[in-house]
Amino acid sequence: MLLFLVAPSPAQNSQGGADFLIGVPQGAFRDNVNRSGFGITGNIGLAPAGSVFMVGVEVGFMNYGSEKRREPFSTTIPDVTVDVETENDFALGHLFLRIQPNAGLIRPYLEGAIGGNYLFTKTSIRNTGGGGEEVASSTNLDDAAFSYGGGAGVLVRLVEYDTEGSRGDNGPFKELLLDVRCRYLKGSEAEYLKEGSIRRVAGRVVYDVNKSETSLLTFQIGISVRF
Repeated sequence: MLLFLVAPSPAQNSQGGADFLIGVPQGAFRDNVNRSGFGITGNIGLAPAGSVFMVGVEVGFMNYGSEKRREPFSTTIPDVTVDVETENDFALGHLFLRIQPNAGLIRPYLEGAIGGNYLFTKTSIRNTGGGGEEVASSTNLDDAAFSYGGGAGVLVRLVEYDTEGSRGDNGPFKELLLDVRCRYLKGSEAEYLKEGSIRRVAGRVVYDVNKSETSLLTFQIGISVRF
């Protein structure tokens, strides 16, 4: 991991970015979760100067379900109400190896990835009203899964600075790029909850736990900078 924390040498190129993420469940995961997830990802990578290979790390987060209801604070204080919110979330982290050109206006690339998924459902109590403060929370269920896959994308150069300062100065980076990507990630089995999986029966909480592979087809669009 220290590889990604040190400043690049003159013989290296570094690239980092942030993307908007859409995750579409696949296979058995899609049978249980009938909606796409939405979130964000961030990535950083290094490549030897002049090489078409880049190695990096990417982490992301998306929400694939949520529920909200208003309840009395307690049976003894029914005249005070709170918002009860349940969020079904999906975190992912992968190492990737990418083959991409390092020059040109349009740069298609291929990549492979290996890492893991972390699925968790959290219920919180908040004061009513917009932006209500959290009073208490609990993780209802969480589990992790191995994940691997690959995909393709394209980088489109938006802004370029050169060492001579062609835009008036050297700029904070070498290039600003639009990054558009599609990736398939095969996820191993995990237990998870979805919208409607938490039921209240006769004063008790019942969890309808799902278990399946956690594969995703992801679509990402964002901005990358090259240093």
